[in-house]
Amino acid sequence: MGVGIEVRNLNAWFGKAQVLNEINIKVSPNAVTAVIGPSGCGKSTFIRCLNRLHEIVPEARLTGSVQVGDMDVYAPGQDAVDVRRRIGMVFQKPNPFPTMSIYDNVAAGLRLNGYNKRHDLDVAVESSLQMAALWDEVKDVLKKKSGSSLSGGQQQRLCIARALAVQPELLLMDEPASALDPISTGKIEELIFQLKAKYTVVIVTHNMQQAARVADHTGFFLMGKLIEYDKTEKIFTTPSDKRTEDYITGRFG
Repeated sequence: MGVGIEVRNLNAWFGKAQVLNEINIKVSPNAVTAVIGPSGCGKSTFIRCLNRLHEIVPEARLTGSVQVGDMDVYAPGQDAVDVRRRIGMVFQKPNPFPTMSIYDNVAAGLRLNGYNKRHDLDVAVESSLQMAALWDEVKDVLKKKSGSSLSGGQQQRLCIARALAVQPELLLMDEPASALDPISTGKIEELIFQLKAKYTVVIVTHNMQQAARVADHTGFFLMGKLIEYDKTEKIFTTPSDKRTEDYITGRFG
């Protein structure tokens, strides 16, 4: 099942430039939370701080705490690899491993985690592709076709299956449909809606209609600050902050 997230006093920098400023937020388990805001407001940095991807950038640092379920993400001695196994990530541009078959793409993370029994891998691969709504389209070519031979929308669902295969507690999505056509985008949105039954999902999106369609809660970021966070319906109909209203109605952004 999905887990809750509690972020306290989160600040993040790239070198001397501060990109996040005192972020405090509680994310509900088994819900979809959207992060919206103009380009450069800190949305992607925020979700990369949740699974310690921020720290792999040279000269990046942060202060504050991130609690995901029972895991203190930045506790001394906390293994970053384990953090990233428990917190899956899907990026803006589909990134299947180009030389691997569809099957091996999904199984890659499992093998890294010591799964080697053929039966266990077969079950996990099928189950993950089913959850990603891709199984029926690829089941006959699992080992014959490479991940990169699929269409853009299928590649993104393959990447979602790969993230789900290691059974994360939380799924982060950084603009997962921005490079896709409307039909593929619809499939990804439908999938996000279904996934919250089992996972907590945090999605960064520049598409406000998408946030309104898929998210239970929405946070609006501006210039590295979390301006407002509430139920999606409230954010889009009666926001508390004038800056949120100005962004949603298209006055800037």
